[in-house]
Amino acid sequence: VQLQASGGGSVQAGGSLRLSCTASGLTLNAYHMAWFRQIPGEEREFVAALLRNGGNEVYKDSLKDRFTISRDNAKNTVYVQMSSLKPDDTATYYCAATKGSWVRLASTYEHWGQGTLVTVSS
Repeated sequence: VQLQASGGGSVQAGGSLRLSCTASGLTLNAYHMAWFRQIPGEEREFVAALLRNGGNEVYKDSLKDRFTISRDNAKNTVYVQMSSLKPDDTATYYCAATKGSWVRLASTYEHWGQGTLVTVSS
């Protein structure tokens, strides 16, 4: 199983980025898929999840107006569209897959991508 995250980069505050996570070795729609983010020295923070089999979207409350998670089953890829980015959004973003229930908890996830760095400058 491999999750390949991409799309990170440097952007100015107010800008947008779309991160992608392509899965191999698993059928993405059969898993809850999520994005987490982490800055050095801190715990991994839940960003958003997309429940399996066409289920609902789940967001960190403070991000739901700016971030949108989606999935392309044909490409076995999950995305997070991030808009109105702020310097506080600077982090390494990770995608993850689970069949567990507690989708907001990092410890629930069995499979992780390698992370992609997002840097937002003021």
